[in-house]
Order: sequence, then C-alpha cells, then structure tokens
Amino acid sequence: MLLNIEKLIYGGDGLARIPAGDRGRGKAVFVPFVLAEEKIEAEIIEEKPSFVRARAGAIVEASAHRVAAPCPHFGRCGGCHYQHAAYEHQLEIKKEILRENLRRIAKIELTCEIQMHVSPPWGYRNRSRLQVRTRPSFAAGYFKFGSHELLAVEECPISSPLINRGIAALWKAGRAGKMIEGVCEVEFFAASDEDGNETQLLLELLCDPEVRRAEVRACAEELCASIPEIAGVAAFRERQKGVQEPLVAVGDSFLNYQIKVGDGKIFSYRVSAGAFFQTNRFLNGELIDIVTGGRSGYLALDLYAGGGLFSTALACDFRHIVSVESSQSSTGDLQYNLPDNGKAVQATAEKYLGVPGRGDAERNGGYAGEPAASGGKGSRVRSRGNRTNDRVGSGSVLPHALHEPDLIVVDPPRGGLGDRVARALGSASASRVTYVSCDPATLARDLVPLQAAGYRVEEVHLVDLFPQTYHLESVVHLIR
Repeated sequence: MLLNIEKLIYGGDGLARIPAGDRGRGKAVFVPFVLAEEKIEAEIIEEKPSFVRARAGAIVEASAHRVAAPCPHFGRCGGCHYQHAAYEHQLEIKKEILRENLRRIAKIELTCEIQMHVSPPWGYRNRSRLQVRTRPSFAAGYFKFGSHELLAVEECPISSPLINRGIAALWKAGRAGKMIEGVCEVEFFAASDEDGNETQLLLELLCDPEVRRAEVRACAEELCASIPEIAGVAAFRERQKGVQEPLVAVGDSFLNYQIKVGDGKIFSYRVSAGAFFQTNRFLNGELIDIVTGGRSGYLALDLYAGGGLFSTALACDFRHIVSVESSQSSTGDLQYNLPDNGKAVQATAEKYLGVPGRGDAERNGGYAGEPAASGGKGSRVRSRGNRTNDRVGSGSVLPHALHEPDLIVVDPPRGGLGDRVARALGSASASRVTYVSCDPATLARDLVPLQAAGYRVEEVHLVDLFPQTYHLESVVHLIR
C-alpha cells in the first residue's frame, strides 16, 4: 500500500489516510518511524473500524530531514521514536504538535511565540531503567517497540556516560553468573555537581515477591563493588501491583544532586531511591529558571512538588512556600530539601484542595519500552520512612488551602490535573498559575476550565527534556 504521510502526531506516529473506496469509508492510518511529506510503501498490521496501524516498508520519497539513526537498536527498541529525524527537525515537530493541541483542544490561537529550550541530543538522561532476564542466559535491555519482549542492549546513546558505565558493569556481573533469578529491573540514577559533572550512581533493583533477601543482598553487594561511582544499591519487591516495599539497602540510599541556575545560585537536592527527579541532566537549571524566574511574593503553592525542584528556588523570593506531594519517598526528600520558610505536605492535589477526585495518578516510572522514567513524572509507591511532614488524612484538609497564594505552580503526571483540580485552581485567588506539562493533550484539556476562570496565556515554553523521543515538556505561564 502506497501512503503519503501528512504530519507527525503526539505519540510518535505519522498520519496518513486511506480514501473511501473498495475498502469502505476513509480511515486514518498511523505509521511509526516516518516523517511528514514522505511517500512510503506500508503493510497493514492492525485494522479497526475507524483507523489502521501500519508498518513502513520502502521509503519511496524520503524527507530532506531524514538522517541515519546512530543507534543500531532504533526501530526495534521502544525507547526512541525520532532518531531518523535531524535534531533541528525534531524540535519543529514538537513545536507544531504543541501548537496544534492547544488550537484543537483548548481553542487557543497563540499570540506569543513558543520559546524553545534545546538540549544536547545525546547522553542527556540521568535515569535509565533496564529490564533483566537471567534465563536461559543473562540479558538486560529495554522492551521491544510495541511489546513486552526484551531487547538486549549493552549501550544506550541517550543515557549519560556514567549510566553507560553502570550498564556495562551490570552486563559483566550477569555474564559472570552473579545476577540472581528474581531481579526483573535495574534502574540507574546518576547525580551531578554544580558544573554538570557526573559524580555518583544509585541503583534500584525491582524483585519478584518470592525472592530471597539473602540472595538479593549478595547481588546488591556485588553490584555496589563493581565500579567506584556506585554509591548504593536499594532493592524493592512488588507485593501487589504498584505497591513496592523495601527489601535490601547496601551503601547509600540517596544521592546529592546539585544544580546551578542562570544567576549563579546553586541548589542542592537529596534524591532518594524511588523518588522522582527530572531526567535531563543538561536542562534542569534552565527549567528552574523558566518556572521560577522573576516571580516573588508572600505565598507560593507548589502542587505535585516531587522532591522540591521548584519549591527550593521559589523559597528564595517568596516569604512562604507550601509544597504538596503524594509520594511518600518524594515527600521525605521534599521535607529535607526545603528551607525553613517551606512547608511540605503529603497529600494528593485533590485532597489538599478539598475536592473529591480520583486521586493523583501514580507517578509512573515509564512506559513499555522506555529507557527509564520519562517525561516527566516518575515515582513509585513504596512504604518508606521519611522525615516529619504534614499529611492530609482521610476526610481532613489542611488549612493551607484557604490561604491566598500569589503564585500556584503545578507539575502533574501525564494524566494532567483533571477537571476537578483545574476548576479548584480557577476558584483560587492566585493571579498567576504556572503549568509544567509533560503531555500536550492533557495540558490543553486542563487549560479550558482555567481560561473559563479568567486566566489567559502569557508565555509558552517548550523545554526539550527528551530528545530522540516524542515526549515534550512545556511550561505555560497564566495570568489574570
């Protein structure tokens, strides 16, 4: 079947169309690993009443922006989607996807330019998660594209150099028979100093429920000793879906991550095993500047605060900060990282704001095939101790919700705010809302009730935290 690719859509696919004819009414066709204006031979692999999925065969007419993918696994690995496009063109694709989602869903015709913030396209990830198999022989890697089948990978070009050293150490241990059966995932997190130099690695092992603690400890000790930069290994087991309990800890259970921002300030963050932290080691400082720069006042509210990436910076220019986070492990770091004028609250956004809701979406560590926690938001639900912090229990709401913040910052997971939270924010008295989004569709959906509450878009930033993938981070400044 010969197809003409119209454009790329969020999710990485190219969009083509089958006209009405012998096959019935016209249908949309979704094809991965193509570019706009290409003509391709395609094979249908799935047909639904309203759309078709296809696989590209021969590229009959290639885009001028098509390049050779440097990774030998590209097209089979589920982690990257855009390696076949020149990086400058990837940015244009993402900008148009963001603009189109705002126009189609939120009915926003931007009067301001989307400000672009560009990353080095390779070696940017400070966190990568590999699937592990010990039988019939050891292998570690990512899920194959569109499946849960393991693709063995010994080097990942979007992961940092230190993480690639860690991956090499994992393979060495596995080939030596030192990886036990029952370890199903290994996640690497690399900390950096204020100059961006990588300093240490923290490893997390996810184990089957029936794994033996003594065997896991021996495996963790082996990995911890494999290269000097590995500061600690923490192992967890999954008793039930989405709920993981600590099993073994060897060495440090957290790392210290330093970030320098534009005015020369250096912020230091404790990041514990299992806690969320932004993934792009090159753009974290710039992201902090975009979200917090030029903002000041009496009270700022930071919802979905994670470990305090933005709260810590906001505390320099606001008299009081209230930071709300639902994950127990992240809240422990948040409490530790906040200065004295900050208050950490462990609660869902719904509970904190006093609205009934579905609860915060779990901060998922990644999607099938992704090298690691992506996009933005990733923290596992784990039973872990943490420092004292305020908690919102069943049926109770802290009185902070009654305060009148000058600024509200929201950084939700991919599911977005949802209608209840967005409406509650619209009812608040804040003159400014800054929305940090890792999904343009849910961002656009949430902007509808915020606009109805009188907010208008002042600035839009696209921060390319995830080169080579379809994921995009955006920051929208709203004012009323």
